[in-house]
Formats: sequence, structure tokens, C-alpha cells
Amino acid sequence: MKVQLYIITIIIGLFLGLHLAMNAKVGTVVNNPRVGNAVFWVIGAIMAVIIGLTGWEAGVLSRFKDVNLILLTAGALGACLVFYTAWAIPQIGAGPTFAITLTGWIIFGVIASHFGWLGSPVQSISLMRVIGVILMLCGVSMAVL
Repeated sequence: MKVQLYIITIIIGLFLGLHLAMNAKVGTVVNNPRVGNAVFWVIGAIMAVIIGLTGWEAGVLSRFKDVNLILLTAGALGACLVFYTAWAIPQIGAGPTFAITLTGWIIFGVIASHFGWLGSPVQSISLMRVIGVILMLCGVSMAVL
């Protein structure tokens, strides 16, 4: 089962790369990455509502009172991250933007797993994980230079 999830996650990563590159291209075409990003988020919000309605349950909104408000800032954080990526791709290229971003994801993932942040299963930092991060940094350096 995990192998299937890994494969699906790789596919999602491919689509995320495509999505961000498309967002960058729209910003370039309209010569305004902020407006291009805003249009993407409006379309995304509409789609998120449609997807959300397919899993609607009575009382679901009342459970939001139990959500720490800081967690709801993830939407704003996501908008800023996507905007930056859409802006950065035309500046430094898709490859370097994604490779460097992926490095940050890996480092955060290792740390978040070590401490079990945000409900992540705890996986202690090990020598192999540290070596993996170092090898990835070397690979990113080779891909970016």
C-alpha cells in the first residue's frame, strides 16, 4: 500500500511542478505575476469549494472552533509561496527553483518528522537521513550550477 502512495505522491509532485510553471507562464504572459497568481487562487478557491462540497457533513463547520487559528494561516502562506515560485521561475528557471525548494521541503520534512510536528509520525534524525540530506544538497548544487 505504501508503494502506491509513494507513486501517487511522485505524480502529485509532477503536477505541482506543472501547476507552478503554468502559474509563472500566466504571470509572464499578462506581465503581472501578482494578478496571474490571484486569478489562479480564485480558480483554485472555486475548485476547493466544489471538492469540499463532495465531502460535506452536517456540523463540519462547527468543528472549526477546535482548530488553532494559526493553522488557518496556511492558506495565506500557500498563496505567498505560489506567488514567489511563479515570480522566481522566470528569474532563475524552473529547475533551480524546484530543486532549491525541494531542498527546503526535505530539510523541513526531516525536522518535522523528528519532532512529530503537525501530527507527523515520529522518525528520529539518523546518520542515514543526515547523509541523505547532504547528498541531496550536493545534487541540488550540481543541478543548479
